[in-house]
Amino acid sequence: MLSQLLADHAALHRALGFKFRTPGILLRNFVTFAERRGECVVTTETVREWALQAPSPEQRRNRLLTVRRFAIALHAEDPRHEVPSADLFGRASHRRRAPYIYDPGDIRRLIDAAHRLGPDGSIRPLTYATMFGLIATTGMRVSEALAIRLPDVTDDGLIIAQTKFKKSRLLPLHPTTRHALDGYLATRLKEASLSDALFISHQGTPLAYPTVITVFLQVVRSIGLRGGPGSRGPRIHDLRHTFAVRSLERCAHDAKAVARHITALSTYLGHAHVTDTYWYLQATPELMAHMAAAGEALHRGEAA
Repeated sequence: MLSQLLADHAALHRALGFKFRTPGILLRNFVTFAERRGECVVTTETVREWALQAPSPEQRRNRLLTVRRFAIALHAEDPRHEVPSADLFGRASHRRRAPYIYDPGDIRRLIDAAHRLGPDGSIRPLTYATMFGLIATTGMRVSEALAIRLPDVTDDGLIIAQTKFKKSRLLPLHPTTRHALDGYLATRLKEASLSDALFISHQGTPLAYPTVITVFLQVVRSIGLRGGPGSRGPRIHDLRHTFAVRSLERCAHDAKAVARHITALSTYLGHAHVTDTYWYLQATPELMAHMAAAGEALHRGEAA
């Protein structure tokens, strides 16, 4: 019974645009655990025992909250399902990891280092240099860059058809970005490949997400932005944060212009809600200076 309830739950989320990958894996694991005990409803004790099998407090809490959301949905239709407390293992002390905001020199060195990748004479260095540059100048997700097909490159910009929430959008490109992309395309179209993916390996196959992350870490370590394995430092997703912040820095400094800009930025980034865009913003000296100036103007009774 729990298996069927989970199947219905997952189908609903996917129909709403969620990929439901990690929650789906965790919930299938939990349902298997519960059904082996002969249970057909969610119980707090079973959730607790299953979650305690995780190797760390963070993973135990993630398990708990994942099943709790499932239980809340089930309890709405059948009160026999118990909803475990979110504080079953105590209150969380999670802090958001501050994103690294790249400066233009960092991005230039990142692209240059990607150009130095091997093998010599292959498309691989150009592939990664172009991909990293494209992510930096558009703020697109890595998964979106990997999903771009050759027909998605149009005269008007890039068509992002496989988005997080299944909402397609068109990304106009800056002339310098378009020039770099056209340079890559001239080489890409000469490559022997059975795939129509925009970004391919030197074997002609589409790039895999884990491979891209591994190469990115190799490159950022080579330019000194990150230490050895296990150390923290700039992530590829921080390029998306950087795009959002730098974009806002260049916006006109009045309330109406900022409001319009945030709405446009949210659409450009492919967010379902404008509130999602706020997550990508980070205080920088320039933004703080703008905020201070606006605050002083407001204090003087002027329009901010």
